[in-house]
Amino acid sequence: MFKKILIANRGEIALRVIRTCKEMGIKTVAVYSTADANSLHVRFADEAVCIGPPVSKESYLKIQRIMAAAEITNAEAIHPGYGFLAENAEFSRICQEHNIKFIGPSPEMISAMGDKSTAKAHMIKYGVPVVPGSDGNISDLNEAQKVAEEIGYPVIIKATAGGGGRGMRIVKQAADFKRAFDGARNEAGSAFGNPEVYIEKFIEEPRHVEIQILGDRHGYVTHLGERDCSLQRRHQKILEEAPSPVMDPELREKMGQAAIRAAETVNYEGAGTVEFLLDKNKDFYFMEMNTRIQVEHPVTEEVTNADLIKNQIEIAAGLPLERKPLKIRGHSIECRINAEDPEFNFRPSAGKITVFHLPGGHSVRVDTHAYSGYVVPPNYDSMIAKLIVSAPSRKEAIARMKRALEEFVIEGIKTTIPYHIQLMDSPGFVKGEFTTDYLEKHFKFEPNK
Repeated sequence: MFKKILIANRGEIALRVIRTCKEMGIKTVAVYSTADANSLHVRFADEAVCIGPPVSKESYLKIQRIMAAAEITNAEAIHPGYGFLAENAEFSRICQEHNIKFIGPSPEMISAMGDKSTAKAHMIKYGVPVVPGSDGNISDLNEAQKVAEEIGYPVIIKATAGGGGRGMRIVKQAADFKRAFDGARNEAGSAFGNPEVYIEKFIEEPRHVEIQILGDRHGYVTHLGERDCSLQRRHQKILEEAPSPVMDPELREKMGQAAIRAAETVNYEGAGTVEFLLDKNKDFYFMEMNTRIQVEHPVTEEVTNADLIKNQIEIAAGLPLERKPLKIRGHSIECRINAEDPEFNFRPSAGKITVFHLPGGHSVRVDTHAYSGYVVPPNYDSMIAKLIVSAPSRKEAIARMKRALEEFVIEGIKTTIPYHIQLMDSPGFVKGEFTTDYLEKHFKFEPNK
């Protein structure tokens, strides 16, 4: 087992990794930008190294500085968390070259699954259902229009290196195609340095359901059930739950086995997530594979009694996964608490937190790096906490979440807590009858309620 691990990330996920490492008897190294000097992950790590100024490309995305921090602290492994360099094949390769274990998949696995059109080709080859679409990336407008006509509108144009809704356009009629195609390519080039896009049939009224998988270096791959991530705003998840309200044992087995096949196509090693679109007929289609831990991993941990960070570390150390049947117990919901003002179109709300009171009680978990007096920097993702609750049933979990949200007091900045409180009473959410466009079409936040 590793003696020392460097965490190449910040915020709540860095603190989450540090906690598991401490329980495993592993020393930790935090890296931080000058904006994060007072963050809790810096305080609770055994060692901390400043790697640059607030801007990400000069700190958390600066591979040379992270590698230097690992070498001067004698770290044997690097945990990348999520975001930043977590799915960067070059970073994984450089770790290999420096004999530092990257806690995640190999460069080859990341490359195979990181490019969405390549990943789709893998899925087709191994019989995993995919959404009808182009055969790889398309850069020629005429060819793209022809493919769109063959698939049939509506279609969706996606950046092959994309994420977070960037480089993505939904096109409902041929007259709008050229503008959307050019816009997607331009945005993809700016956001990811790669303008390549591909085209798929747009599945109307889908649910976004993902399967958590684990694979060890001994060739064993298993899954830990599903998460429903359909509640999204501008393609960004805001609430996740496990299990999915529409799941049944037969569908879970089918999706789980498809996810395992997807991972086996690249001899997957580590924790990963296979994301599917599920239509109203309960037909599902491969969307993409994330070769890292997910923001929403706690809801899976709560219903399976797993520690996915511990699993990642043990797999990276060469230990085999325990082979045991999947047992889903109860229901878990996660609300992402962002430093945003829902009253004014979710504009960012950086600044000093003057009051920070955490909710408590039975089966309430908060993953956060914030505290009273903490200054939320404007340089990074706006999420400052994840509130996770568990209960024997979904109905009880919703009631517990509402109670916990009402107890969660953050002052000095605006947050999405009021938005989530109202969402707990939304009829479609309560009934479990929602799709990925639910928040845009069927839920209205009332600021003064």
